Amino acid sequence: MNKILLSIIGLFTSCFCCCGQQKFKTIDADEFEQMIAMPDVQLVDVRTQEEYNEGHIKEGRILNLNVQKDDFMSKAKKLLDKKRPVAVYCRSGKRSANAATKLSEEGYEVIDLKGGILEWQSRGKKVYKEEE
Repeated sequence: MNKILLSIIGLFTSCFCCCGQQKFKTIDADEFEQMIAMPDVQLVDVRTQEEYNEGHIKEGRILNLNVQKDDFMSKAKKLLDKKRPVAVYCRSGKRSANAATKLSEEGYEVIDLKGGILEWQSRGKKVYKEEE
């Protein structure tokens, strides 16, 4: 009886642990910098247009798709190629994790910047203003 009870508890515990796993990779600013330097990676800033204009990462072609807007996924599907990795970032990491979850659920390979642009800047990495 104890073995059956322990088996049931183990089964439920493993189910709950597996459900919380993310389907995307979160990396630090140094790894992110190397990743976005690769020509096939699509860079997406998921903040508001105003935040983007105040300063953003600039590497090749960058898209600004606000994850908080209702049309985020429809725009992403139109503009992003599922055959190429997507690198996302926001201010501190919360919104980009949300975007990464949405994108990965749609079949995109997603890389998220841990700590967002705040971490990027704290590592001494350059940001660009829209007029630059």
